[in-house]
Amino acid sequence: MILRHAAPALLGLSLISSPAAALDLNSMSDAEKAAFGEQVREYLLENPSVIVEAITILEQQQAAVEAVADKELVAANADELFNDGYSWVGGNPDGDITLVEFMDYRCGYCRRAVPEVASLLSEDGNIRLVIKEFPILGEASLLSSRFAVATKNVAGDDAYKQVHDALMEFGGDVSEVTLRRISDGLGLDSDAIIAAMDSDEVNNEIAQTRALAQRMKISGTPSFVLGTEMLRGYLTADQMQQIADGVRADQS
Repeated sequence: MILRHAAPALLGLSLISSPAAALDLNSMSDAEKAAFGEQVREYLLENPSVIVEAITILEQQQAAVEAVADKELVAANADELFNDGYSWVGGNPDGDITLVEFMDYRCGYCRRAVPEVASLLSEDGNIRLVIKEFPILGEASLLSSRFAVATKNVAGDDAYKQVHDALMEFGGDVSEVTLRRISDGLGLDSDAIIAAMDSDEVNNEIAQTRALAQRMKISGTPSFVLGTEMLRGYLTADQMQQIADGVRADQS
């Protein structure tokens, strides 16, 4: 009975004591180690909340480490993230903070993020938006991104935004026929855009964005960079606003 209650106490003592006074399992005999291990096991089975608490603390520690690593990735790749010279720029071009979105036209969560990003830009009014074409969900995704980038190169930024929005809303099969239909409906030069889809300029832009995403350890969409923060996954406008406010507070 004494051993039963002493084991948890010894365990606690070993965790809070200084290294010099910590419990030395190596000094125990095999029988003592077995007995101690059994009592620790019984204690954890009787108090499973301790395990949950330990896992929570571990997850928090890992998240903190990952956040620091993500900040370092953002800083190391800032020029290509925020000013690559080819990605479409919207929102407030003179905003005090930049939101970068890596997106895929076939991604359901990217589509869900569209109104959230629009709401953030409208309500805040001081955020610059950069869209990165990152097709990772198959041939239809790649075809859509080629079409969008070709539109930007041939017809300019306003036409790109129209096509981008149309592709985000489009729910059918993507093919040259359907893409031409979208382009014709917007009054664009469909022949010129289709012809430019496999150009070196389009291929290079998509390849550079993929290489950047790899360096940033981005494997899914949507993924965002907001100021100095990496945001991996879908967030609401309110969540992004809180992060933007935090970034601004850190910069002030």
